[in-house]
Amino acid sequence: MGFSSIDIVIVIVYMALSAGAGAWIGRNQQNTTDYFLGGRSIPWYAVTFSIVATETSVLTFISIPAVSYLGNMNFLQIVLGYMFGRLVVASLMIPAYYRDEMSTAYHFLGERFGQTTRNTTSITFMFTRLLADGVRLFATAIPLAIIIKGSGFFSGLDDNQFYAIAILLIGIMTIVYTYVGGIRSVIWMDMVQWFVYMGGAILAMILIVSKLPDGFASVSEWAAGDDKFNWIYLGADLTFQEFIKQPYTFFTALIAGAIFSLASHGTDQLIVQRVLTCKNQQESQKAIVVSGVVVFLQFLIFLVLGVMLYAFYQGAGIEQLDVTRADGIFPKFIVEEMPVGISGLIVAALFAAAMSTLSSSLSSLSSAAVLDIYVPLFGKDKSETELLKTSRVATLIWGIVLTGAAIAFIGLKGTVVEVALGIASYTYGGLLGVFLLGMLNPSANQKGALSGFFAALLVMIIVIQTVSIAWPLYTVVGSITTILIGSLVSRITNDSDTNA
Repeated sequence: MGFSSIDIVIVIVYMALSAGAGAWIGRNQQNTTDYFLGGRSIPWYAVTFSIVATETSVLTFISIPAVSYLGNMNFLQIVLGYMFGRLVVASLMIPAYYRDEMSTAYHFLGERFGQTTRNTTSITFMFTRLLADGVRLFATAIPLAIIIKGSGFFSGLDDNQFYAIAILLIGIMTIVYTYVGGIRSVIWMDMVQWFVYMGGAILAMILIVSKLPDGFASVSEWAAGDDKFNWIYLGADLTFQEFIKQPYTFFTALIAGAIFSLASHGTDQLIVQRVLTCKNQQESQKAIVVSGVVVFLQFLIFLVLGVMLYAFYQGAGIEQLDVTRADGIFPKFIVEEMPVGISGLIVAALFAAAMSTLSSSLSSLSSAAVLDIYVPLFGKDKSETELLKTSRVATLIWGIVLTGAAIAFIGLKGTVVEVALGIASYTYGGLLGVFLLGMLNPSANQKGALSGFFAALLVMIIVIQTVSIAWPLYTVVGSITTILIGSLVSRITNDSDTNA
């Protein structure tokens, strides 16, 4: 059927309405607590959906169905790990953040070890987020650019220009409401965006079932023939060397997934900022725990959608479908099979996921820059009005930088993109290790924390470049390195200070 002008209009109207609604929701900002923490009054359920929307990108939306299309539902094992990791975040890390009304994830490290540790970890977060989300925004624009190009709405442009248009559309609309409304706008719009893109996925599932000769029975038939609904794999048939390379064996996925979630949801300002917007510790704990249930259901839907696409295309390979990679299968279905108007709604759902990801990055980056770096070093005597103005300027600057970074990635080779997307693998273990060191070792000091953190970065560079292990284990290696080196250096320096 193709992507029509009506679909293009639906997408543009949706994005404009999102920007306008977001700005209106957060129009009454009085200070940095309002702007970065929503006045600590956001309902837990809104925070729950915001957390899930934040960790879901367009790549998730189109890539997870591709995982089950090519394989099965083993990915759910690691999602179970994500759920268990959130339980630890709720019981161990959230109480520490609420003990002294922390404003960022790295505020805790400043109180525990000193301002140097706070600066180091916050800057590491900003550098990581800039690279990872710059590439993420560029990668997000690829399927959207393909859809825009396929619509025939624009002509005479090359692929790079289509990528730039998609990036600018997402960037400008998102910057508008994040600049005006701060985290309050971001969270409430995240919630709206989540329902939009999940509605799009479910709508696609309904359409597939309606097109199959025997409805869902056709899906079950194709799934049974190729074991598509299998989601538990113990890896008992693997050698040890093969086992540690395989990310989706049950115990590796469960344990390493939990530790990865502990890092991503307990130490990354992208998520911690949302948790701190709740009115009390209990509400924050509820938000983080329930988000684990929601994300499990979300991935279950995405994976089942992949199996349904497999049945719809009768198990056709990538070459037969005339797509260059597996994550082009769902966009192909959207463009070619969806009725006029419905395609526009699905693409609006893709933009929803993209805007949710970008707005979350902007708010977390500006909050870390202002609250962790600017206020302690330069802003102690500034009024709330001045700090609010600085916060908005920081959001605008980060918006321009992130959008510019995404455009700069256009044309870069795939290997460079892969390295940038893997930046979190280098830093998450070190960040988590520093937090656990501060919480679990009362005698740990700043010298130990910094030594452990930089040792973990060095070890991760060596491990990732030279050792073949499953990616969920990277965070395990980094955090253990930080804790061991940090504890050892703290012990040595504490003894040295005592003897002196």
